[in-house]
Amino acid sequence: MKKTPLAEIRARFESKEKLVKELKALFDKGDLFTERLNPDKGLAHVSNAKLLRLYDTAMEVKERFGTRKKLIDDLLQLTQRTKDEDYRARFEKWGLPRLWDEYKSIARRAAKTKPAS
Repeated sequence: MKKTPLAEIRARFESKEKLVKELKALFDKGDLFTERLNPDKGLAHVSNAKLLRLYDTAMEVKERFGTRKKLIDDLLQLTQRTKDEDYRARFEKWGLPRLWDEYKSIARRAAKTKPAS
């Protein structure tokens, strides 16, 4: 049986506050996230499921690419539009979860179109 988001947070981070603290550290570095955080509400008012998804996405991207810029570069390379600055600017406006979802779908599509060797 799947754990509830709160149970998963307690198992992995002990409390929601510790998860928020780790996410804030990632936000403060600035190499993964854009400045979209509402300073009045912050991360403490975000649902547990959203916080877990955001953390998992950030860790996956950090592990595979290191920075948001490298993810965007790889996206442009997959679409064979590395010199298209307007396309790059479009991706730079997107949030990290949206970029990651786009990368996964484009990579899946590219793998299907590759001829089997």
